[in-house]
Amino acid sequence: MARSDLLTFVWAILLFLTPLTVAEAELVKPDKFPVVVSTWPFLEAVRAAWRAVDNGSSAVEAVVEGCSACEELRCDGTVGPGGSPNENGETMIDALVMDGVTMEVGAVAAMRYVKDGIRAANLVMKYSQHTLLAGEGASTFAISMGLPGPMNLSSPESVKKWSDWKENRCQPNFRKNVLPANDCGPYKPNNGAMTVFGEKLTESCQMRKIEYRTPLVGPHNHDTISMAVIDKMGHIAVGTSTNGATFKIPGRVGDGPIAGSSAYADDEVGGCGATGDGDTMMRFLPCYQVVESMRRGMKPEEAAKDAISRIARKFRDFVGAVVAVDKNGSHAGACHGWTFQYSVQNPDMDDVQVYTVLP
Repeated sequence: MARSDLLTFVWAILLFLTPLTVAEAELVKPDKFPVVVSTWPFLEAVRAAWRAVDNGSSAVEAVVEGCSACEELRCDGTVGPGGSPNENGETMIDALVMDGVTMEVGAVAAMRYVKDGIRAANLVMKYSQHTLLAGEGASTFAISMGLPGPMNLSSPESVKKWSDWKENRCQPNFRKNVLPANDCGPYKPNNGAMTVFGEKLTESCQMRKIEYRTPLVGPHNHDTISMAVIDKMGHIAVGTSTNGATFKIPGRVGDGPIAGSSAYADDEVGGCGATGDGDTMMRFLPCYQVVESMRRGMKPEEAAKDAISRIARKFRDFVGAVVAVDKNGSHAGACHGWTFQYSVQNPDMDDVQVYTVLP
């Protein structure tokens, strides 16, 4: 008997022995799940999540395995340790995990000294009643729960990137409306008065009044892995991990650990992952918007495009993308300002497939 015929036979027996509602039957139909969806062509991360969920792991466990693989591989230098130095040359970690069954969330933000972001986020969800821990408090908690640390999260590559940036007068950066005392600060507000530290600017000082340009946002300097997994029982979870924007101001928290912005999941509807200019995107909670739009009947493609268009109407130059997956495993992406790719694996595929979305 062919494998597909055997599955159909087993499915028929299960329906006969255990009466289900149409909705319940749709959730556990064996030829539909599991499903793994991730931002970008992070193939090894998707494969790691697939191996876990295909072997019976829960959606949450598979998300943790997938994002952890990306952290270990330092995907594009923007996930895990050793990338995206801030203005002080230090790498910090943001991560989130969300269970679409319980709506529980665990997240860490601006975490120092601990490389395992997604595992730290999962520990917050499992062993605390909080949603988000930040800074050294997040590090202390993660280490107390058994993760390795403290450790230096910088790498030779990140140190060189930071040194080259310093030599380039700390340009570009994320400051605005400021005057630097020196090329790399300290900075003071520029409120139109021609003074620095209360003194009248000389002509040479006025030359320090620079129009600061933010770093270009792209897959290699400002990126997030955002992953959604539907397990064999039809339950969904999402997770994210990133080391944030390159040359960010110390203390900056992006959208990575913010539920509803970088990711969101609801078992009754589906899930979403986002990537891009988190400082802009987090103002709109695009993944919450995607899931709520699907709840109201939009298909994944419609919901994704709608969420992106809401941001683009206000910020025409923003760069970002979302990927949506509904509770049945249908998926689609939408983007603005760049060409976006996302990765999928499901029972119909022999391996991960990458989908390209044009702006």
